[in-house]
Amino acid sequence: MFSHITVGVNDLEASKRFYDAIFGVMGVGPGVAGKARYYYRSATGSLGIVTPVNGQPATHGNGGTIGLNAQSQAEVDAFHAAGVANGGVTCEDPPGLREGAAGKMYLAYLRDPDGNKLCAVYRLPKTA
Repeated sequence: MFSHITVGVNDLEASKRFYDAIFGVMGVGPGVAGKARYYYRSATGSLGIVTPVNGQPATHGNGGTIGLNAQSQAEVDAFHAAGVANGGVTCEDPPGLREGAAGKMYLAYLRDPDGNKLCAVYRLPKTA
């Protein structure tokens, strides 16, 4: 459904360090530079970090979350650790198992250096 997601950032290089770290542990290469932006690309989509073209400060959306597929619980933990080590902030409880209508999921939430909320999700296989 989506071709890409773009989030506004205020310090492009600090944000690049954060996103390089969290995406690196998920198998995505470093951001590819463009004019006042970087893009991260995988087989399933793209995420861009940009400084706002209108010159105003970037702000995060209240209530929005960018969900990222993880391949294992260990990858979720690595995502979280890399994010915190590179300017991210834990939110929505520590990484862990959650159970709901969609089944069992292991997930971790972070806010990037500008407050954008991200979530790495590993959906546990359904058992009979």
